[in-house]
Amino acid sequence: MTKHTRVRRGAIAAVAITLSLTLTGCEWEGLNSLPLPGTEGQGDDAYTVEIQMPNVTTLSQNSPVRVNDVTVGSVTGIDVQDWHALVTVSINGDVQLPANATAKIGQTSLLGSQHLELAPPTDTEPEGRLEDGDVIPIERAGAYPTTEQTLSSLSVVLNGGGIAQIHDITQELNAALGGREDSIRDLLPQLDQLVTSLDQQRGDIIGAMEGLDRLAGTVNEQKATLDAALDGIPPALEVLVTQRQNLTTALVEVGKLSDTASRLVESSGEELKANLANLTPVLRELANSGSALTEVLTLMLTYPFPMKTMDKAIQGDYANLMMTVDMTNERVDNNFLTGTGLGGSLGGVEGAVGSLAGVAGQSGDPLQAPLQPAPKPAPAPPVIPGLPQIPGLPQIPGLPPQLGGAPTP
Repeated sequence: MTKHTRVRRGAIAAVAITLSLTLTGCEWEGLNSLPLPGTEGQGDDAYTVEIQMPNVTTLSQNSPVRVNDVTVGSVTGIDVQDWHALVTVSINGDVQLPANATAKIGQTSLLGSQHLELAPPTDTEPEGRLEDGDVIPIERAGAYPTTEQTLSSLSVVLNGGGIAQIHDITQELNAALGGREDSIRDLLPQLDQLVTSLDQQRGDIIGAMEGLDRLAGTVNEQKATLDAALDGIPPALEVLVTQRQNLTTALVEVGKLSDTASRLVESSGEELKANLANLTPVLRELANSGSALTEVLTLMLTYPFPMKTMDKAIQGDYANLMMTVDMTNERVDNNFLTGTGLGGSLGGVEGAVGSLAGVAGQSGDPLQAPLQPAPKPAPAPPVIPGLPQIPGLPQIPGLPPQLGGAPTP
């Protein structure tokens, strides 16, 4: 290479750097801040999407953007927004992604560079279409584990994760399972059935646990009451201990009473059933009476005034009452002596004298009486006016026909 050639190339590099500084507003961030030729997402139909990333790891500008392991764009900018990173990518115009697409930072190979991977969502159905100016929120962004994180986790497992004890664990398992292969073989299906049954009853188990939680809360709220009850239990136990003999005697007597009652029921079972059957109509009619019986009983102490209206009838400490009581002989005779051997004896002086005078008590003329037709006998007065005769009953001496039936011939 000649001196003139080196000078020419140096001049071209100086012009390129000067042009780049002019285009970027006199700000230089290194060669990686310049758009590289041949990268995807630089066409006229490309569209820009912003992604909120929790951590960009080692992602840099001009890193490729991939969809199904195919490069479809590039990273054009990485900025800080609030407490997360804001990554700007440029995507080819012919790439179609749903509006709820996800973004993750991945590694091309074990020691390769990192790239940004866009993909449809896996937990929900794709919706809409990703367009220019859209923002993928931080909830749908993340990063795959890097090689450094994987090696670090493997180091933790190898150094303190129990790998050195695998030989001891295997030896103890062989000692425990040796000679019990058939039992273990039978145990595994039963264990599978148990786990399946528990999974089917998961809702009931969760409901029971929630019920226990509510019960624990209720018990916690009643802590003071429980403390008072626990404090009062020892004195109560002491009383029960002192009365143990009496309680034992009472229980023995109750047992004897039970035996007696059993023998009584066994010996008089049919009679008891008949009595209960006969008692049923009485109880039914008593139930049908409703409140009539109780309402009638309220008149016993306040007769003739009902208890419900007594406070309205008697406004003070006394009341005026006007009563008409018929105590004449005729009324007393009709009410109390009719139908007996003394019936008609209190029907007045004339009735008493006439009944004792016999033929002399007749008011007819003895001279004309034989010529007169015999008078018809007067019917006996009824015991109760309007009471009908009872047919089919024989005549009872001393009772009127209404109670003693038709007179016998």
